Amino acid sequence: MSPRECAALLALMAEARELTNAELFAVAGVTLDGKPRLKLNKLGLVVSERVGRGFVHELTERGAKWCIEEFTRPRPAKSGSFGGALYVVLAGLHRHLVSSGQVLSDIFQPDVPGQILRKYAEITKGKPDQVRLAELRGRLPHIPPSDFAVAVITLADHDGVHVRAEADRKTLTDDDHAAAVTLGGTARHLLTVEAGR
Repeated sequence: MSPRECAALLALMAEARELTNAELFAVAGVTLDGKPRLKLNKLGLVVSERVGRGFVHELTERGAKWCIEEFTRPRPAKSGSFGGALYVVLAGLHRHLVSSGQVLSDIFQPDVPGQILRKYAEITKGKPDQVRLAELRGRLPHIPPSDFAVAVITLADHDGVHVRAEADRKTLTDDDHAAAVTLGGTARHLLTVEAGR
């Protein structure tokens, strides 16, 4: 495997979800296209589905098995100090999995609050504007509604994150009601994240 292919596989493992090339680049500084994508698809390590003009990639069970095996491989030649540190971390993860009896899915789970914050920043271009939870949920269709609600409630406990009710209830749509979360006995429909979060 090339360093780029290894990086894509390990990033998909750690994120534990489908990723577009833009998301892969945002989290790991790597994209999966051209010959590397075709190679990983042919080996059955990654499934790539065209969505619009780009691809969405997901690690297969075979890909997860490859990642686990990578945990015990020696550091590749010429991998440098960052590569060396990565393989020390992978070896430590392997020891933990063996000693605890856990599996990858016990450790690597989708970062739903992080996905919501990234989508919020994309919508607002980094400004502390109010965004309807319904809009956020609509732009993150891969997140189950219950997971989305739990993540918003978790975010509400963070400094600089505000989840508020819509004052003009007449403006609420069915989507707003469906995406609302309940805090303190009140349905909340709007998310605001202070600048710098």
